[in-house]
Amino acid sequence: MLFRSVTGDPRVMAEFAEAIPSLRVGFIYNHEVPHQVAHTAPILKELLLRYPSLDIDVLTSTEEQKKLVKSGLGTELSKQTRFIDLEVGKADRGVLKAANAVAPARRISILKNNIDIFRDYDVFVVPESTSLILKSQFGLDHLKFILTHHGAGDRSVTEKESIRDFDFVLVPGEKLKKRHLERGLIRKGSYAVCGYPKFDFVPHTPANINLFDNDNPIVVYNPHFDPYLSSWYDMGLDVLEAFLNAPDINLIFAPHIMLFQRKLHTSVEHRRVKFRKSLPERFFDAPNIHIDLGSTKSVDMTYTRTADIYLGDVSSQVYEFLERRRPTIFLNSHDADWAGNPFYMSWTTGPVLNSVENLIETVRDAKNSHDRYLPAQNFAFEETFDFFDGKASVVAADSIAEFLKYQSLAESELEAAE
Repeated sequence: MLFRSVTGDPRVMAEFAEAIPSLRVGFIYNHEVPHQVAHTAPILKELLLRYPSLDIDVLTSTEEQKKLVKSGLGTELSKQTRFIDLEVGKADRGVLKAANAVAPARRISILKNNIDIFRDYDVFVVPESTSLILKSQFGLDHLKFILTHHGAGDRSVTEKESIRDFDFVLVPGEKLKKRHLERGLIRKGSYAVCGYPKFDFVPHTPANINLFDNDNPIVVYNPHFDPYLSSWYDMGLDVLEAFLNAPDINLIFAPHIMLFQRKLHTSVEHRRVKFRKSLPERFFDAPNIHIDLGSTKSVDMTYTRTADIYLGDVSSQVYEFLERRRPTIFLNSHDADWAGNPFYMSWTTGPVLNSVENLIETVRDAKNSHDRYLPAQNFAFEETFDFFDGKASVVAADSIAEFLKYQSLAESELEAAE
């Protein structure tokens, strides 16, 4: 980690924070669904606790986001924290309802319609890149942006050119650190390796929840929404049908939360557009199938911590599942030449199927064959996440605080020079 932690004596942390009182910091949550909250809320909590003199606001664009952030902070800290609602312009609401079904129109409108609020800030902490248009298109050139990421998967999206436009980047582990450095997306002094703060967000989540009235093995099927990479479009209904006909195996169908937010999904990178298939009612009625198309349980690791076996394609949630090493199975619906390809490193952790034909047989054998994949699981997990003596959210908070200190000192020197 290039930025050192300032953990230790509370007096040291207080003096450190007093060096940066002039910067106004905002944590932005601007998405239709709440899946990004858990990636930044633990960092927010530690900053508020460890550096109480910092001027930090929380800006949310939905009530669901606000509620989830508050749940992460706890009652008392939430009361002490300033929350600001980001509103969509009244004239845009009707248009956005339709447009948002195929594109992130609402997010962009939120940014555009709250410029007067945003211009009063110096630094924004965000888990995504859309907010960068505040600088590139809306003229707020003074803003500094800190990226937390919102996942730690293998896909090529982890190498987006927009990462280069952030002033500071929090990286979960060696895997993304190496990729970012090789592509020139981060540079010395502009990043910190801090682990995975999301692991700190829901430590209270029980290992098991009572979804089924039996002790049968539980599989979580977690397809992505990408129209090229996801197994849902070509295999999804066949997967559910296979489990419908295997009543001795329980299935949690918990796709990426964005999959059922839209009917039409596009991928600029892969030049694909696909309509998302709907779910026949018979699957909702099956006693061995639990369906969750977008509740907070689908994003807070409840299901990945509950299931015995992971079934998916390219979602980064597989790495959350591997927090405890258990069997994984992958569906190759796009005929990927994946062996040796770093964008498919997770596929080394379990068998990869090119069809659903042998799926149930593979599920039944998963426990017996798991030892074969354990070394690959250990390697992939340890490459993806760094771990420290303390919590990742503490390391991330201290790294941000040190970055803010340098920013404040730079501004002070500039003012003195003028």
